[in-house]
Amino acid sequence: MKTCISILYVLAVFQTLVAGASIPRQFEKFSTTRRQLNATQVQRELGSQVSNTTVIYGPEDSRDKNPTARWSIYARPRIQVVIEPGLVSDISTIVKYCNANSIEFLAINRGHGSTASLGSFNGIQINMAPFRDIRIQASGESAWFGGGVYDGQATRYLWDQGYVTTTGACNCVGMLGPGLGGGHGPLEGVYGLISDNFRQLNVILANGTAITVNSTSHADLLWGMKGAGHNFGIVTSFELNIFPRGPDLWHYHNYIWQGSHLDAIFTAFNNFHRNGSTPVNMTVNFGGFQYNSSISSTDPIIWWTFAYRGTATEAETLLAPFNVIEAVVSESGDVPYPDVSFAQGNGETQFICQDNQVRITATAGLQAYNLTAEHLIYSGFKQRIASNPVLAAGGGILHEGYSTEAVDKINGDDSAYPFRADHHLMLAQIIIPPNNKSIEREAWKWATEVRDQWNAGQPGRPVNNYVNYANGYEAVETIYGHESWRLERLKGLKKVYDPENRFRFYNPIVKGGKNGHH
Repeated sequence: MKTCISILYVLAVFQTLVAGASIPRQFEKFSTTRRQLNATQVQRELGSQVSNTTVIYGPEDSRDKNPTARWSIYARPRIQVVIEPGLVSDISTIVKYCNANSIEFLAINRGHGSTASLGSFNGIQINMAPFRDIRIQASGESAWFGGGVYDGQATRYLWDQGYVTTTGACNCVGMLGPGLGGGHGPLEGVYGLISDNFRQLNVILANGTAITVNSTSHADLLWGMKGAGHNFGIVTSFELNIFPRGPDLWHYHNYIWQGSHLDAIFTAFNNFHRNGSTPVNMTVNFGGFQYNSSISSTDPIIWWTFAYRGTATEAETLLAPFNVIEAVVSESGDVPYPDVSFAQGNGETQFICQDNQVRITATAGLQAYNLTAEHLIYSGFKQRIASNPVLAAGGGILHEGYSTEAVDKINGDDSAYPFRADHHLMLAQIIIPPNNKSIEREAWKWATEVRDQWNAGQPGRPVNNYVNYANGYEAVETIYGHESWRLERLKGLKKVYDPENRFRFYNPIVKGGKNGHH
């Protein structure tokens, strides 16, 4: 009789596996994922447990123009079911459901993550878009932001109320994606990184538990959330410092130069930035090399844009070294701060924000520009215009410079963000046609070449990769810090707050499943 019961039990388990349902935990060696899901099935199993405003649907559902659209589709996650929670409490329920059924989950906001590690995901997407509320606190010193708030939305709303806060420079990007990795942006020289201004965060852990993280509650995790936060939980809302908005107008100045001025341009930049001593109100500048056949059919152009927190008179005095360099295009103006991103080409409707592009990237962190390296990079671009114009057409060699005074004043040991000494963020980005493996191989070769040339131009410095620009193929210490104590501390936090390594799809500290197993 016992033998018959055992056989029946084994058959029942086998039928469960065939049906694609959850695997009993006693049979799991490591976390697994259901390979076949559909919205009807998830609705049947989960629907009664969540609020009636929660929406569950498939990735091709017609109610949403493109629910799984991403900024880069190089290594897009496989989304089988999309869930838009109606209430914050539903997120805990969804996570617990996924855990009970061996389903992976991925919370997204604007879909700008572009690391290759996202390509290993296969499961349920939790859309954070419903949580876009902003509540300014009575003190006027902070505000609560929902986990779905994005840069342009926050900047416009706060400005109209008389405030600003630290965001990224690109209007279409979510606040939390960059913020959990540090978060560079126009106001960092005045107020610090996004993460430097976190007061507290409401977080759903990997087991579905909801906690508040601040200086007195889970203070150990607050350290980790400031620079490596993607690895630890889903942030449903966060309290961030806000500040009086300051000058009514900002000044911008955009240039296009020919490549023959490369030496003069980068010499002026090194004098301008003085290795981390950029004038604090010259908030952000960025630019680089690009192909523009209307200006030259053989040579890349050098384009650049500056944003100054204040008057044109003050700004143009500082920009005098650039104004004496003969420009093909020179345009400037004064606009309210929320319009600066559009003036610099980072608006929500502009080219940089276009979704569903195949983007091949490589990054580096620098303290100063090396003229020899810049010449090599420029020459490599020029060679590709001649030899592979399709590849060259999508090439962009980006240099970002910030005023960093407030960032530098913060002790680097006080947060997981490891690279405060990097004054410039560099990004080689090549947009290529889809489904073209030949072009893709050449794009990776080019991006890697540019990255290596930047790093070779600063001998003696470690190779650093800003986590929000990292492509996912880099060594973990180049993303989260070279000091052994940093990595040990982060791994220790993983053991406490995510021992099953459920949050491993965005440049993970620990790769693979539980305890790093694949």
